[in-house]
Formats: sequence, structure tokens, C-alpha cells
Amino acid sequence: MDLKKIEDGFRLMLEGMGENTQREGLLETPRRVAKMYQELLSGLADPSVEKDLLGTQFTEVYDEMILLKDIPFVSMCEHHFLPFVGKAHVAYIPRERVVGISKLARTVDFYARQPQIQERMTRQIAELIQRELNPKGVAVVLEATHSCMTIRGIKKQGSVMCTTQLLGLFKTSEKTRAEFMATIHSSS
Repeated sequence: MDLKKIEDGFRLMLEGMGENTQREGLLETPRRVAKMYQELLSGLADPSVEKDLLGTQFTEVYDEMILLKDIPFVSMCEHHFLPFVGKAHVAYIPRERVVGISKLARTVDFYARQPQIQERMTRQIAELIQRELNPKGVAVVLEATHSCMTIRGIKKQGSVMCTTQLLGLFKTSEKTRAEFMATIHSSS
């Protein structure tokens, strides 16, 4: 990531807004904005990380749903470069391989830390788990509030967008899908 280019670009934006970039409160703002984007978009830093996200796997005979729910995330909408904030629910039914639960959260973070749209992020998480673990099924649900809709444009605070990606048994078995949906909406 070229922080100098981001700084220069943001300085130009401030000038375009009619701001005095030499004003005390704005002197360091371009640098701070560049560092902020470096942090928020860290998923762009090394795309090869993707293949190692689920790299640590364990052989385990377990054939029931494994679910990590309420994984918080912040992502940047690629259309307006405003954040969308939410939670992810990620489940899979293993064949003979499981991963540590932190790997599921890291997968969510990796895809969230890129310019994104929620629909693509949902699909990317599910497809990576399917590709790397070859489970009997994968289910991913993302629920998020989008700043581009709540603070500008239509300004509908409190609205939540929900996206799903169901693969394998979660798609073909109504019972499995219902169990997943009931579990992510339970209070425990």
C-alpha cells in the first residue's frame, strides 16, 4: 500500500472541498487517513494469505454442525468508501477435517479488510471453507448496517442487510438449513 499516494490524494480531496490544508487541525489529517486505510484495508496487503487462512487442520471424526456465530466485522463498501458494520455466522459440517475456531474469524476478517460488497464477502467466505475443508456443507450469513445508506442518501438508520451463502447439505437439506437458522437466532 502506497501511503504517500493516499496522503497526497486525501490532501487533494481536502483542497477540492475548499479546506485549508495548512490549518492546524488538518496538517496531519492526510497521514492519519492513510494509516487508517492501511489498517481498514489490510486484507489487500498480501493476497497469498488467503490460501493459509484455513491451513491448520485436524483430523477429527465429527459429523455435526460446527458454528461460530456473532463474529463482529467492519468492512469498507467499495461503492462509497464508507464502512459497513455487522456480524457473521459461519457454519460447516466436516467430513474428517476441522479447523480451530479462530481460523473462521480470521477468514471473516481477511475478506472484510478489503474494499467489498456484502454479497461477495458472504460468497468468498463460504467458497474458501468449501475449497479448503471439503465439508459436507457450509453456511454463511452476514448481517450488517451500511453507512452509505444510514448517514447519506436515503438515511434509514437501523436497517440491516442480511446475505446468505449455503452450500452442500445446508442448501439441499431443509432440516439442516432450519437447524442452522434456528441456532444463529437463539440467544445462547
